[in-house]
Amino acid sequence: MAEKKKKRFEQVYVQSSFTESTEIWQDRETGVNYLFHTSSGTTGGGLTPLLDREGKPVITLVENK
Repeated sequence: MAEKKKKRFEQVYVQSSFTESTEIWQDRETGVNYLFHTSSGTTGGGLTPLLDREGKPVITLVENK
């Protein structure tokens, strides 16, 4: 049986209400965290690297298994 391929991105946080959603996604290969925000009533959303107070990307240590 073939090994199931692991998904590259993992949702690690979600905050939502009836009209909007904010999520944090982690790249399992690089550890970089991304912020995604969408609001109902609009046709789009936005995705950007999550930055720390110094303007550097937030990176989570990734274990290579």
